[in-house]
Amino acid sequence: MSCNSKEKSRTGIFLGGQIVNPSSRNVTLYQGTNIIEMLELNSDLRFKRKYDSLSSGIYKLEHLPEYQTLLLEEHDSIWVRINAAAFDESIVYSGIGASKNNFLIELFLKQESESKYLSSKYSSNRKIFKNIIDSLLLEKKELWIKMDSVNDLSPIAQKVTQAAYIYQYANIKERYALLRGSQWSAKEDSLFFSYRRFLNFGDNDLAFFDPYVNYVINYINQEALKPGESYFKAKETTSFNIRRLEVLDKLISGKLLRNNLARAIAFEEILTFNNHEQHQLFLQYYSTVNNSPVYLTEVLALHKDISLMASGKALPKIQLQNSSRTIVSSASIPDGRPSVLYFWSQTQMNHYRNTLERVEFFQKQYPDIRFIGICIQPFNALVDQIQKMMDIKSEDQFALIDFEKSSKTWVLTLLNKSIIIDEKGVISEGFGNFSDLNFEKKLKEL
Repeated sequence: MSCNSKEKSRTGIFLGGQIVNPSSRNVTLYQGTNIIEMLELNSDLRFKRKYDSLSSGIYKLEHLPEYQTLLLEEHDSIWVRINAAAFDESIVYSGIGASKNNFLIELFLKQESESKYLSSKYSSNRKIFKNIIDSLLLEKKELWIKMDSVNDLSPIAQKVTQAAYIYQYANIKERYALLRGSQWSAKEDSLFFSYRRFLNFGDNDLAFFDPYVNYVINYINQEALKPGESYFKAKETTSFNIRRLEVLDKLISGKLLRNNLARAIAFEEILTFNNHEQHQLFLQYYSTVNNSPVYLTEVLALHKDISLMASGKALPKIQLQNSSRTIVSSASIPDGRPSVLYFWSQTQMNHYRNTLERVEFFQKQYPDIRFIGICIQPFNALVDQIQKMMDIKSEDQFALIDFEKSSKTWVLTLLNKSIIIDEKGVISEGFGNFSDLNFEKKLKEL
């Protein structure tokens, strides 16, 4: 279908691909937060599907634990090849509709490579920083003009591909202002934020497009700050997150966008575990701004799951795979010793190596504590080889079988998360950070 030149004679959308070195047996297509379909990889690690009723717009293709944005339109016939061991860097599209998506991933990778350079420039004054960002913006605009000149892009494809660089750099400017702009005068604010008048704060076509959503979120953050207030101190407080909802309610239009932004703010607040006692107050206000029953149910469920991971509660049960590929209950983990559960991913091997170095250090210091590795994907032959080569105790290694379900139950939002349980499986710390310099203090308390 990708080679069919009679593009306009076809109806619907074809999507297929191959996942090399897969980290799971499925790929999932999302529109917004809704699952369109979960597609199983066949014996050749391929998937394909013809859709007759998908609307043109922004989608996400997920192969846990990674995902990437995909722009699909009527008549598209797209084949994607991905190596899960280097997810973003390996993505290549071919077929009708490939060029716009290859542009998006090329842009994404260029911007990723710039992040380290830009992080060293936040100490620059606002004029120098603005000039740096403007030059990068102009560079990407020229790339877009070249791409647009050789492709017959639809209006929605033009909007999305332009938004990918325009809002990305606008977002960086907003982040700079959050760091450096708390003491700026009204005139300095006006000069720095002059780009805002060219931007749209109510575009439902971009309501689930990461560069746009990230920009609007940081715009809201800026507007919610009080004069002279530190963003890093404010963002940890429930009162600031309520103010963010007030700004959203006042300034942001578009039902899809408003609900998605309110959901994002709610997740940030609920996942700020130190604010748990104040979350009821936040939820009361959130329920007046959000008008999506699905999102409200989702946020309330997260709040409940966090409550179940509190100290003194029994660790919620999930299914795990042991190193022999047997399915066991997490209730079988306790063995009469306090235990630390740490997490790792087959697609983040540098992180895994660093984590194992930390495990080795702690095991020497605290020989009476058991350290248990939890891989977020089911085991495979390559994992067996790596763990055997590194002489890792197989009896202390488990894997999640259903990442989506298990990650919700244990509120797994960061790979650095650690759970500490006592000898009976009762939670001592449900939200530890294994890479935190202060993590050892929690071990001394066991």
